[in-house]
Amino acid sequence: MKVAYRDTESFVRSPPSDIAVILLYGPDYGLMRERSDLIAKTVVEDLTDPFNVSLIATEALAEDGAKLNDEANAVSMMGGRRLVKIEAATDKITPAIKDYIQNPNSNCLVLVEAGELGPRSQLRTLCEKDKKAASLACYVEEARDLVSFISSTIKDAGYSINRDALTWLSTALIGDRRRVRSELEKLQLYKGPEKTPISLSDAQAACGDASIQSFDELCYALSAQNTEVALRIFHSMLEDGVPVISLMRALQNHFRRLLTVKQLINSGEHLYEAKKALSPPLFFKVEKMFESHVTKWSEPALLSVLKKFLELESQSKKTGYDTETGIGQLIAGIGLSKVA
Repeated sequence: MKVAYRDTESFVRSPPSDIAVILLYGPDYGLMRERSDLIAKTVVEDLTDPFNVSLIATEALAEDGAKLNDEANAVSMMGGRRLVKIEAATDKITPAIKDYIQNPNSNCLVLVEAGELGPRSQLRTLCEKDKKAASLACYVEEARDLVSFISSTIKDAGYSINRDALTWLSTALIGDRRRVRSELEKLQLYKGPEKTPISLSDAQAACGDASIQSFDELCYALSAQNTEVALRIFHSMLEDGVPVISLMRALQNHFRRLLTVKQLINSGEHLYEAKKALSPPLFFKVEKMFESHVTKWSEPALLSVLKKFLELESQSKKTGYDTETGIGQLIAGIGLSKVA
């Protein structure tokens, strides 16, 4: 079965008992590991338990598919359910998974972690279509999806947050979920026992490092067609360890927001009203720049840029494709694009 986005949280916290194999895949490694750990802990409390947790290497399973049946059906000396994990999975293990789910052990859960798997992936297709398996996509979250996560995380920690601080964080922290959670932990340490609402100055003081600030700088340099600056920021962020997929999604999201407002204006709405459709709302410090870029770019030109990003995303899922080079070339190309 394919787990729908709206069902993700409930599925992760309480997987159906009749599911024997769960596949997690996608480019957001931090989100994948977070979901993987939550699922795993519904089976065993201690993920380092040598009696009830077993890890199988992908290459080893590809060479000997019987290993999965052996590990899944092993009897634990301590009793309880078993967990079998397979990391960095590829289509090579599909035959072993297919064989196992024909007669799975109801007292064992097989948890499979993979990177990006395209729609034609044999492993993904198997887990989406078989009733005893489930597939769960882990993609880098856009700003509007982060609002809920940031709000709930802050609330669970016993704090409240001002709207402008939430808006800034939800656009500044786009990227790997593990990085997002790490930044929010820094913010909580910064606030300490003080329970006054988190302000914009608090958020920027705790989380306003160079890599976070650079996301906005990169996006607006590109939509301003300042190619030299955009490429310099892009390569600097890569050197700082920012995931390339996070950069691509941030740029896509920026041009998508420009297009949303442009289309509303073209349909007769005033710019002031059209901006209200954005979720999260614009951070006030970039509002004037955003408005000028909406005016600068035509709707066909924005659609053309987003089409190129979709093509690049499709290419990036192919084995051996150099996504960093691809994005660099696209940035250079956008700098020369016709905007009218």
